[in-house]
Amino acid sequence: MGVANHIKTAAFLALLLVGAPSAGASGWASVERGPLIETLRLDGMIEAVQESTVSAQTAGTIVELPFDVDDVVEAGALIARLDDTEQRARLEQAQANLEEAESGREDASQRYQRIEPLAERGVASQSDLDQARNALSAARARVARSRSAIEEAREQLDYTRITAPYGGVITARHVEIGESVRPGQALLSGFALDPLRVVASVPQRYVDRVDEVSHGGLRVMLDDGRELTTGAITRFPFAQAAGHGVTFRIAVDNGDLSVYPGQLVRVLLPVERREALWIPAESLLRRSELRAVFVRDGAGAPRLRQVRIGVRDGDRLEVLSGLSEGEEVALDPETHFARPSPQ
Repeated sequence: MGVANHIKTAAFLALLLVGAPSAGASGWASVERGPLIETLRLDGMIEAVQESTVSAQTAGTIVELPFDVDDVVEAGALIARLDDTEQRARLEQAQANLEEAESGREDASQRYQRIEPLAERGVASQSDLDQARNALSAARARVARSRSAIEEAREQLDYTRITAPYGGVITARHVEIGESVRPGQALLSGFALDPLRVVASVPQRYVDRVDEVSHGGLRVMLDDGRELTTGAITRFPFAQAAGHGVTFRIAVDNGDLSVYPGQLVRVLLPVERREALWIPAESLLRRSELRAVFVRDGAGAPRLRQVRIGVRDGDRLEVLSGLSEGEEVALDPETHFARPSPQ
């Protein structure tokens, strides 16, 4: 027998000498058989579903930047404003052109209305009638073109006010006040805090398990023990070149905005279901490397027995060996059972 085994045996005998619970003590729990779901722990990372860079859609000079990096903005909030002098001038010119076009259309309409009855009586020629009709059509086209120009000018004016496409956090500011920008130039970057998703990689042999838990069963845990509410699961149809794992995404709810992109999480993927023996966690005695419980024998007396423990599930422990289904173990023996004083 090795030195380590001698030490374990000595420790176990010392535990026996300390004393056992009194025979009349109460507080027992049965060893029960129940399902055990073995899970694979994966490392995951939170990322934003909506992440984008807002760009300028018209030329101008930056005159207002109400928010800075790390600021939280609401959807539709003004995040940048350009000098709109040129755009307003274009709109006013387009409106003036429309008034002129409408006046020309009115003149052409009146001339056509005068010539049409004359042509019917043969006083005016067909050529005069055709010219009046063509002039009216051209005037109407100029009105339509002027109205389109107004819509375009109004749209360019609206482009001078850049608003947040969704609520979120600003992560980068690419321009400063007083800087001239052109269409397509990046202004601000950011992401939405809700919804979010978790990205993780699973070994190839467990890929089918991801498909099986697409409708529930997979858990996402934060470092502080909180569990996130999960949604749809999307699995990539290919394996990674490095590591050959398969990436999948899990939608998570962030209604209280307490989770941020970049956080690391634990993804618990159920891979096997089997039967196991369970005892309350409070019934276990720990002495160095030894694990034992007090078992009630046929006469009702407590007897100390060494056990081998597996996984923990909440407030219960899996028993790998040392106990049988239906036996009774003492609850919280160190607190609720009196031991005799050493002689």
